[in-house]
Amino acid sequence: MTQTNPTKNFAVIGVAGYIAIRHVKAIKETGNRLVASLDKFDSVGFLDSYFPESDFFIEFERFDRHVEKLKREGLHLDYVSICSPNYMHDSHIRFALRVGADAICEKPIVLNPWNIDALQEIEKESGKSIYNILQLRLHPSIIALKKKIDEAPKDKMFDIDLTYITSRGKWYFFSWKGDMSKSGGIATNIGVHFFDMLTWIFGDVKENIVHVSTPETASGFLQLEKARVRWFLSVDQNALPVEVLAKGQRTYRSITVNGESLEFSDGFTDLHTESYKGILNGNGFRISETRKSIETVYDIRKANTVGLKGEFHPFCKNSK
Repeated sequence: MTQTNPTKNFAVIGVAGYIAIRHVKAIKETGNRLVASLDKFDSVGFLDSYFPESDFFIEFERFDRHVEKLKREGLHLDYVSICSPNYMHDSHIRFALRVGADAICEKPIVLNPWNIDALQEIEKESGKSIYNILQLRLHPSIIALKKKIDEAPKDKMFDIDLTYITSRGKWYFFSWKGDMSKSGGIATNIGVHFFDMLTWIFGDVKENIVHVSTPETASGFLQLEKARVRWFLSVDQNALPVEVLAKGQRTYRSITVNGESLEFSDGFTDLHTESYKGILNGNGFRISETRKSIETVYDIRKANTVGLKGEFHPFCKNSK
């Protein structure tokens, strides 16, 4: 269903990236227009199916100049969607606000907590807004879980096991994703949306312990206000359960709450579009809501590992 509001003009930075197609699709499905996009890689043929008339650039300088030219000609950008590598988010958000657009940024919105402070100051100065895609908060199973926890006795403590293994080949470690300074590492790159979801539902972090931290795998324990969380994140295929490997599958996702499995494998397809609908209606997730998860993954990144002692995730025994 398309929106009834006037058509909005969008630009996308990082349009050749894995997640960008969900943003382009969301722009299309909400009845809006992609004016221009940028990526240093030119494998963007999918744009033909959505916005073949959109201008495309492989150099930021020319993209910047084009946006300014459009502005002088009376075509104003309403939103800049940012799908670039994690370490570039801060700069690209600043660009969006500088040209008078609101920013819609993939997670993690930034790598360090103090980057949030600086961006909030620029947000105030510019009068524009910064939104983050936190699509797990829109998943029906997650919403139902939050309702259940909110209605539980305030002193009730829940035991959570979070396991997410998404196998990646050798290419991963030669890309920016394998560079800690650019991606933030495993916990940031593939885990930040889980940590956002957990703190959204179960409250602030009281204790943050890291048991394992390697380029392939990170695992630890979080004491939240309402939950004890053992978490395990990995891109190592060897970390997959035997029964999953036997099926030829390369991804395993599991969350258990007091021993009961939370089913949320399905329902992800349209969550970016739902995120865009919320933003367009003034109900998007603002930058202030990202602080807890960014602080959590930053602390994980800087923590000293304690090894396999205490409340460690059982998958740690099989990790490198």
